[in-house]
Amino acid sequence: MSEILVVSSKVKAFIKEKSGMNTSGTVPEELSKRVQAILEKSIQNAQNAGRKTVMDKDVPTNL
Repeated sequence: MSEILVVSSKVKAFIKEKSGMNTSGTVPEELSKRVQAILEKSIQNAQNAGRKTVMDKDVPTNL
């Protein structure tokens, strides 16, 4: 199990509010894996641009 990078209660509340559906306990872990991949690519993009700061333009848009 990897580190959880999303707030589970917020994810569950969002899904419940938008759809009235319940959320499996594995959803936050899966979302965290995907967020980690996005962050790793963002870091790489900033490094490739010669910066030490990750900016919004470094975040990949092809989800």
